[in-house]
Amino acid sequence: MSLIEISLIIIVIAACLLVLTMIPTLLTIKRTAASVGNMAEMVQGELKPLLHELTGVLAEVKTVGSGISEHTDDVRRFMSALGETGENLNTINRSVGVVTGVLNTTNVWATGAKVAGKYIFERYLKKRGGM
Repeated sequence: MSLIEISLIIIVIAACLLVLTMIPTLLTIKRTAASVGNMAEMVQGELKPLLHELTGVLAEVKTVGSGISEHTDDVRRFMSALGETGENLNTINRSVGVVTGVLNTTNVWATGAKVAGKYIFERYLKKRGGM
């Protein structure tokens, strides 16, 4: 046998060994691809109902958000009315204070007029000689 023949035999043996080791690897790759395909189908089958449910939840969130938005306007109006009520109560309080001051002043004047009236009446009676 010549050197070329020995080299060819070694190359053929190496190629056979390579093919023999590649067969299990190719089978494993084929099973992995089938498993990945099954998993993709399973995930897709489970994602469709999940996405449908998520769409429903998002619709509910939008409804709740719009309800909150409507109630925000109501709360804003309530707070505005509450502020106006506070201002009105403050005005009423000031008015009552003024009226109380006027009544106190009137009471002082009335007492003074009463005392002065009695004094004048007594002096008048003394001058007339009735007392």
